[in-house]
Amino acid sequence: MYLETPPRPIETKLFSAMPERFRRKGVRSDWADANRPGVPTDSFIEGPSFDASGNLYIVDIPFGRIFRIAPDGQWSLVIEYEGWPNGLKIAADGRILVADYMHGIMELDAKAGRVAPVLTARNSESFRGCNDLHLASNGDIYFTDQGQTGLHDPSGRVYRLTPSGRLDCLIHTGISPNGLVLDPTETVLFVAMTRDNAVWRLPFMKDGSVSKVGRFCSLFGTSGPDGMTMDATGRLFVGHASLGHVFVFAPNGEMIARIKSCAGPSCTNVAIGGANRDRLYITESATGSVLVADIGELN
Repeated sequence: MYLETPPRPIETKLFSAMPERFRRKGVRSDWADANRPGVPTDSFIEGPSFDASGNLYIVDIPFGRIFRIAPDGQWSLVIEYEGWPNGLKIAADGRILVADYMHGIMELDAKAGRVAPVLTARNSESFRGCNDLHLASNGDIYFTDQGQTGLHDPSGRVYRLTPSGRLDCLIHTGISPNGLVLDPTETVLFVAMTRDNAVWRLPFMKDGSVSKVGRFCSLFGTSGPDGMTMDATGRLFVGHASLGHVFVFAPNGEMIARIKSCAGPSCTNVAIGGANRDRLYITESATGSVLVADIGELN
């Protein structure tokens, strides 16, 4: 995982935790019954993404909620609907897209407080369970269709939806495809394969297909890599859903830092923020907390 220098430890601190008034204590949900059986689940936050005003949007999967967290840490409910919003990304033009495990790819109108479908099926076949998405500079939407896939059923899919409406299946042998991100040149796609406990590297060919797919890095634990982001230098930040860390990898795949959760073990997703883009925000789902770390010291 590293060659000579051990990964640099970076601490986190609490940015904001879900207020008690929003926690659904003692309330069961079908999502939690299937994905966290026997574990009390008053929330399960994911999908952090910043808008142009510095507000952080996150989702709460089991209860179909999307929240806005102001720069001062105050929470407000944007919408609650019948669905399982899993991933969320805000485009440069302010468009808010959601990977919904129940419905597919949705668009959120935050002002009106409603969601509308963008893509709910492929060739009349419903998705298995969309997990996360990434937006390319040309408007392409990359997203993962994870469902309940794993080593026992390596049939998870990675898709690309173009602005013209063309849907390309890039991978159909994924082992629980989860978070994904393009490199700065947008010529390589990285995908977290949770049940493989690895991040796969998908280079693009001239025709837009992928070839020579390989494992960029491998990890360990009872769960695996979840949400990811990448900075302008090509360093990959990988949230791990059971080890209580975000791991930072150099472009060559060497682990150069480990960002330790000050809350629970479920570091499910990450977003870079701050005026100088030197802060990493982390959703820690077990405690319903958003953590923050100073990543400026990596420079």
